[in-house]
Amino acid sequence: MSAAELVHGPAHGAHVELGATFAPFGGWEMPVSYSGVVAEHKAVRQSVGVFDVSHLGKALVSGPGAAEFVNGALTNDLGRVGPAKAQYTLCCTESGGVVDDLIAYYVSPDEVFLVPNAANTAAVVAALTADAPDGVSVIDQHRDFGVLAVQGPGSRAIVEQLGVPVDMEYMAFVDALWNGKPVRVCRTGYTGEHGYELLPDWAGTEALFRALVELVRAGGGEVAGLGARDTLRTEMGYPLHGHELSLDISPLQARCGWAVGWKKDRFWGKAALTAEKEVGPSRVLRGVKALDRGVPRQGQTVLRDGVAVGVTTSGTFSPSLGIGIALALIDSSAELAAGDLVEVDVRGRALRCEIVAPPFVSVNTK
Repeated sequence: MSAAELVHGPAHGAHVELGATFAPFGGWEMPVSYSGVVAEHKAVRQSVGVFDVSHLGKALVSGPGAAEFVNGALTNDLGRVGPAKAQYTLCCTESGGVVDDLIAYYVSPDEVFLVPNAANTAAVVAALTADAPDGVSVIDQHRDFGVLAVQGPGSRAIVEQLGVPVDMEYMAFVDALWNGKPVRVCRTGYTGEHGYELLPDWAGTEALFRALVELVRAGGGEVAGLGARDTLRTEMGYPLHGHELSLDISPLQARCGWAVGWKKDRFWGKAALTAEKEVGPSRVLRGVKALDRGVPRQGQTVLRDGVAVGVTTSGTFSPSLGIGIALALIDSSAELAAGDLVEVDVRGRALRCEIVAPPFVSVNTK
């Protein structure tokens, strides 16, 4: 895809003014960094950062029994939550592969708002549309709303200055007004830190982003791009679709079985996932921490005593720890546990590593 074909988000002009470096991601031209990935990462861990992640998809499922329909399609159990709560869930195939992982906003029994990943929005919408009962509609609203994330220990003080509610439970949301315009505020994020995600309408996203940039910088924080977002989520062990989740990597292999409502009567892929659960997944996601200088990257072989036992799915330098870290799918037959030593083949060099249980760092998610 050429640069001319890439989609720009609603605040693209502001990113250009801020001197962002850009890269293609899921068909969008996205800001990767501003002041540098390490500085942005540390700002989020130590103070506060603001991200524009408006490339994330948005879809509305509405009509009589919409929540019941969504609950019978996606893996997690909406019955565990209620209106004004958000929930992490998965859209699977009948064979147990993952079409996407997403956030479901339970608005009411007749309305569920979904936030899938950018590249998978059309696939999620198509799957839901094909299965929707009469009276339930599924509308792709990808470019109707923006998504701005304010993350870090100082996030509450920043968002509070917008004049919107901030005192809510983790994964709860409220519909509020900012400058007289609707904005949905949710207590969630993708960094592990205390944080909020705000969903204004598309046309009002740039104004809200500029306001947040001013507040964050005045509060000693940084504007952050996708580079820091990736290092932050990897430190937490959070999966990224296309890396730790895919049509070939099941929720159980990715250690996302907690996001499956096993007692529900139905959801897409239930039979296949139940069968996999009974015998145990053939491979499972582990954390890998470098013991020597070097940074593991995606797609590198993990070995124990010279025998291949897995492959890395994500790898990066951890700004918080000052070492290389990775997530890897490890064969269950290898029977590896936290503390065991392995090697990662980094371009022909054996990098000594230790198996760990993510997260790699301790933070205040809630």
